[in-house]
Amino acid sequence: MDNMIEIRWHGRGGQGAKTASLLLADAAFNTGKYIQGFPEYGPERMGAPITAYNRISKTPITIHSNIYEPDYVVVVDDTLLESVDVTAGLKSSGAIVINTTKSAEKLKEELKGYSGSIYTIDARKISEEALGRYFPNTPMLAAIVKVSGIMSDEDLLNDMEGSFKHKFAKKPEVIDGNMKALELALEQVKKIQ
Repeated sequence: MDNMIEIRWHGRGGQGAKTASLLLADAAFNTGKYIQGFPEYGPERMGAPITAYNRISKTPITIHSNIYEPDYVVVVDDTLLESVDVTAGLKSSGAIVINTTKSAEKLKEELKGYSGSIYTIDARKISEEALGRYFPNTPMLAAIVKVSGIMSDEDLLNDMEGSFKHKFAKKPEVIDGNMKALELALEQVKKIQ
């Protein structure tokens, strides 16, 4: 299936990596694609490393397993770079998107020679500016959409506005902040050289 995109998310319990992977699956589905979005469960607890996955395709998906050779990896917490091999199986033709403020040199050192594209975003700064609190999953969702080209920025924003209106029906005051976080992330994700 050469039209399928596979994404692996690395985060810590409570940071929203699972939620972001499910939101991405819903948004891709709403643009007419076939999707899978699922977490890998173990003895997770707040702060423990977790993994989640997405498969997105123009044709039906017949694979039902974890993703071992992803096209893209999303790292929601850069402290995981020290303890988890986030680039394991990552295709050199793909990319990794990291929530970090670390220098390009430090990242290249921690990624142990990964030769594909590396993108960074400061999801902490964006979420604190847009939401007043640290919720990295919303900016990371926008960043992976921008880097992977799964859908247009406009399709993402339109779909997420509908999702947020449904999800936050009892807290409509948070919708604008989440939309702002998406918009800022789409603008601020950058490729390092």
